[in-house]
Amino acid sequence: MKEERFFYDPEVSGELPKEEAHHALKVLRLGGGDEIRLMDGKGTFYRATITTATGHRLLYQIDEAMPQQPAWKGHLHLAMAPTKLMDRVEWFAEKATEIGFDELSFLDCQFSERRVVKEERIDKILISAMKQSHKAWKPKLNGMTRFKDFISQDREGDKFICHCYEEKDVGDGEKPLLFDVLREGVPTTVLIGPEGDFSVEEVKLALQNGYKSVTLGRSRLRTETAALVAVHMMQLKNADTP
Repeated sequence: MKEERFFYDPEVSGELPKEEAHHALKVLRLGGGDEIRLMDGKGTFYRATITTATGHRLLYQIDEAMPQQPAWKGHLHLAMAPTKLMDRVEWFAEKATEIGFDELSFLDCQFSERRVVKEERIDKILISAMKQSHKAWKPKLNGMTRFKDFISQDREGDKFICHCYEEKDVGDGEKPLLFDVLREGVPTTVLIGPEGDFSVEEVKLALQNGYKSVTLGRSRLRTETAALVAVHMMQLKNADTP
């Protein structure tokens, strides 16, 4: 069975964006009359036919709109401190999109190794992974935000912070496994710190703002691995299985 190739046009404008058109025309050698599949990243797939393919432009007409049902419940939001090496962040963004989540934020923390992120590059990776894994929704991407500002913002649902401190160090009670306290269908935000972890002060501040301490298990994980584990736990708890 021939694999369906999707193209991304968030506006469903009748003309593919420049990069998408280049791939269709120069790599796949598509032309007038060929059928293509589109996605808008907002929950709908489309069946379309190429009407014009000249130079660097590809025009199409929509033949059928195919609204998709969400593949998971709730709103899954992962906020992480980006690693010093951006390829690790890019790897996470790709794999998390393949698994399925709704929103990605970057945190500027006390022990952060990186305080600048090229959002355009990350967004391209999200789009590529969305197309490859046939996800109907593109994850929302937020820029770098100071930790203090992020946790002070109102957020719906449950809020968790993953850290490696003992309960006595941060003045908190028990630190359960994230998966055990996730609630199906409830919007969820999970915070992942830098390689040196959040500072004690940051953890305490998060607790004061309604976040709950959780663990991802006994293994000590790199930032990008911890972030992916958290996304996978949220996805497993909320997956809309047949």
